[in-house]
Amino acid sequence: MEFEHSEKVRALQARVEAFMADEVYPNEEALFAQVNEGDRWQPVPLLDKLKAKARAAGMWNLFLPESQYGAGLTNLEYAPLCEIMGRSPWAPEVFNCSAPDTGNMEVLVRYGTSEQKKRWLEPLLAGEIRSAFAMTEPEVASSDATNIETRIRRDGNDYAINGRKWWTSGALDPRCKILIVMGQSDPDNPDRYRRQSMILVPLPHPGAVVKRMLPVFGYDEAPHGHAEVVFDNVRVPAANMLLGEGRGFEIAQGRLGPGRIHHCMRLIGLAERALERMCRRTASRVAFGTRVSDQTVTQERIAEARIMIEQARLLTLKAAWMMDQHGNKAARAQIAMIKVAAPNMACRVIDWAIQAFGGAGVTGDYGLAYAYATARVLRLADGPDEVHRNQIARLELRKYQGPASMTGGSAEVLPADRGPDFRDRPVWIA
Repeated sequence: MEFEHSEKVRALQARVEAFMADEVYPNEEALFAQVNEGDRWQPVPLLDKLKAKARAAGMWNLFLPESQYGAGLTNLEYAPLCEIMGRSPWAPEVFNCSAPDTGNMEVLVRYGTSEQKKRWLEPLLAGEIRSAFAMTEPEVASSDATNIETRIRRDGNDYAINGRKWWTSGALDPRCKILIVMGQSDPDNPDRYRRQSMILVPLPHPGAVVKRMLPVFGYDEAPHGHAEVVFDNVRVPAANMLLGEGRGFEIAQGRLGPGRIHHCMRLIGLAERALERMCRRTASRVAFGTRVSDQTVTQERIAEARIMIEQARLLTLKAAWMMDQHGNKAARAQIAMIKVAAPNMACRVIDWAIQAFGGAGVTGDYGLAYAYATARVLRLADGPDEVHRNQIARLELRKYQGPASMTGGSAEVLPADRGPDFRDRPVWIA
């Protein structure tokens, strides 16, 4: 594995950093101020201006590896750019690299028909519309996606959709014109992973009603936000089915792998900015006759924060490299590991920064409280820590078990001390 960035990536890093310094950071307060003017759920005019500048500068759709649509960057090449964007809550959208649009665009690139791409992908790539993804439900434990109860039922040339979703980010945004819905199309299928499908629902649409917007630790995250949506006999053409009936889990795995690693990349940038603020603040404050930065407890936390950020970055880069070299499925353990490690790291680092700021840390003046809310929710989004830890453990245990143990037979347990007889013997991995 070689993690040294290419000349092309270093040049892009410099351009993105310069744009952030010139356009994003100086306008953060103004962007929040515009949200608070009038209807909070309307697009932010200043944000649209920044997006136009970024697109004109060629810093647009950097997340898509396919050069036909994006910048042609690999996951490993995109990682340092995504990290820079993660330093500001506004930056991902400025570069048309924000969730859930990135994941939805990847779904349409990989699984959409030519007609679906023309109608939905092209406007998303151009930043003309936004999108939403409806998977999680309030009535079931959605950490196990096979629990999903929303029904997608074939009726002649249409599908009828009935159910209730929440955490459908962006559904109330007036720019949101397309919604990807996951639900049961074949609830009696003996294969529980073939019961689900994904289908496209244009917005606004009869029967698709936003019931409320859900706050995150009190933040409504307007104008994007997170919606609870009821689907009451929503009818869409059969041509809106993605990939085919029963392919929902296949699509979900293709979508969530890149989405999870993008979250982790951004969290590293968020943690870096929190650490910078912690260092500057403690160096400028005096308590009990000594600079706060000279207190050993502060220095210990700064050191630990630096170690944790570096560890998370290296693990993220390894996962990105694995995805590029061997595909998302082969990298599932690395993706699961970073999905646990990065949010927990960010929560710890931001918490220390809040502590260093004292009372100021929990206000809205320095962005730390909002940063903590962002990091904490990502211990749940795209799968909670517990699910990812279970997957990591299962994959680890499989290294020491034979195929028979996976089908209910007796396990072939390899010796703990693998001596010369086992050096060339492959370890079975499902």
